[in-house]
Amino acid sequence: MSTLPTPPAEALAHSEKLVALIRGEIAAHAGWIPFVRYMELALYAPGLGYYTAGARKLGRDGDFTTAPEMTPLYGQTLAQQAAELLESGLDQILEIGAGSGALAAALLTELEHLGRLPRAYYILEVSPDLRERERDLLALRVPQLLERVIWLNRLPNLYQGMIIANEVLDAMPVHLVRNSASGVEEAGVSLTDGAFAWAWRPADASLRSAAEALQLPQDYQTEIPLQACAFVSTLAQTMARGAILLIDYGFPAHEYYHAQRSEGTLMCHYRHRAHADPFFLPGLQDITSHVDFSAVARAGETAGLDLLGYAGQAQFLINCGITDIMLRTPPENAAAYLPQAAAAQQLLSPAEMGELFKVLAFGKDHAAPLIGFSSGDRRASL
Repeated sequence: MSTLPTPPAEALAHSEKLVALIRGEIAAHAGWIPFVRYMELALYAPGLGYYTAGARKLGRDGDFTTAPEMTPLYGQTLAQQAAELLESGLDQILEIGAGSGALAAALLTELEHLGRLPRAYYILEVSPDLRERERDLLALRVPQLLERVIWLNRLPNLYQGMIIANEVLDAMPVHLVRNSASGVEEAGVSLTDGAFAWAWRPADASLRSAAEALQLPQDYQTEIPLQACAFVSTLAQTMARGAILLIDYGFPAHEYYHAQRSEGTLMCHYRHRAHADPFFLPGLQDITSHVDFSAVARAGETAGLDLLGYAGQAQFLINCGITDIMLRTPPENAAAYLPQAAAAQQLLSPAEMGELFKVLAFGKDHAAPLIGFSSGDRRASL
C-alpha cells in the first residue's frame, strides 16, 4: 500500500519468511486454508508471527498504543477494583498478555500505595520478546516488587485470584463468514500468482450453525469469534475461585451485527495507521477484530462462570474513582496536571475510548458486587 511506510530491508526479509511459511501451509492443504488459520500464523507462528517475533509493537515506535501505554492513570484506577478483590480474600493477580508491562507496573505501584499488594503477580505471555521487555520495564519502575512477578508459559490449574486481560480478545483469530445466496460461506486464503487472495467456500456444519443463529441478512459479512469463546471456556476450567476482567473494544450482539457493519470489523494496524488489508506485510502488522461481548458472555456462563458486570470503560473507570486519583495532582500544577487530564479525556470521552471500550467481568465462587459496576451496569444489553 503506497500510503503506508516502507519497512527496512531486515523487516521485509522477516515478512518474506512468514509469507513462505504460509504459502507452504496453503500448498499442503490443497491450495486453501481458512482465514482463521491465516490470522493465527500471521500473528502467532513461532518466531515469525507478529506477536512472537521481535519487532516493537506498542507505543510511539510501534503500531498502536493501548490505554496502559498512554498513562499510568489507567492502571492506578484499575487497581481500585483489584484492591477490592484482594481484600475479599483473593491474594493473586494473573495478567494475560501484559504488552510492555506498563499495566503491571501501574497496578503494582498503586496496590503498594494502598497497602493491598498481591502475594504473586503472574504474567502469561506468548512473546519471548515482550516477556523480556516486560521484565526490563518492571525492573526499572518497581524493582522492589519484581520478586512478586512470575512469568508463565501456560494457564495455571485450579487458580484462585483475579485475572485481567486488557486488549487480548481482539487479537484472537476469527472465522470470517458471509451469508450468500447459496448459504453461509467461509473466507479462506489461496494463492494467485504467488500472492495471497481471498477464496470463499461453503462453511462446515458447526460454523454454519453459529452463523445461522445470528440471522444475518444476505450478502452480510462478519466475524465469528470461536477462539475467543473457547479461550473464555478455558479460563473457566482453569479457575477454582476468583474474578475475571476482560477489557476490549467491541459491542453487544445487537450492535455488532448492525446493518452498518455489513463488511465486518476486521482491521489492521501498522505504524499507527489503520487499514483493512490483512495480506499486507504478514508478521509486521497487527490484525484485529472487535469483540462480540454477547458471545463472550454466553461462552462464560455456559462454562460455569457468573456474569458479574458489563459496562463502558468510562463508566467503569468513574466507578473506580478515576477523578479522585486525578486530583492527587493539583490542577495548579499545570505541567503535571494537563497531560494527565488529556489522557483522562481519551480514556473517558465517548468519542475516544470511553464508549467503544467495554469491561466484562466474570466470577467463579465469587459473587460479591464489584465497585466497577456499582453504576451503569449494562448486563441486560447482552
